[in-house]
Amino acid sequence: MTGILGVGLPPVVHPMRKSTLCMTITSALSVLFLAMLVHARSQEQTAALRRQPSAELVKKLGLTDLCLFTEARYTRHPAMADRHAAFQDHPMALDHFPSGSLLAPPVFPSPHAPPPPALPQHP
Repeated sequence: MTGILGVGLPPVVHPMRKSTLCMTITSALSVLFLAMLVHARSQEQTAALRRQPSAELVKKLGLTDLCLFTEARYTRHPAMADRHAAFQDHPMALDHFPSGSLLAPPVFPSPHAPPPPALPQHP
């Protein structure tokens, strides 16, 4: 293609629209997400076999629940915490650990706690 004076013109480059770029990125991320789901599903049996020895050890040793957070004692072992542990400084104290806002207070009585002893019957 030549111009008016016979000089060649550079090829016309159309820039990609922002919506096309957004849809391309969204589609690529969606495909990656689906690939992660398929991979997790395919590894489910292998992971269960790897977890089995640990589960048996926990059962044998009678270990407590998993340590979820490392910040405060009431978020480390939720089953062992009391309701007022987050307010140990004073009743209106705000919880200054971020994990305290992610973990709900324990439910009492705990579903894992043994039943209370029976009260003696009076004649």
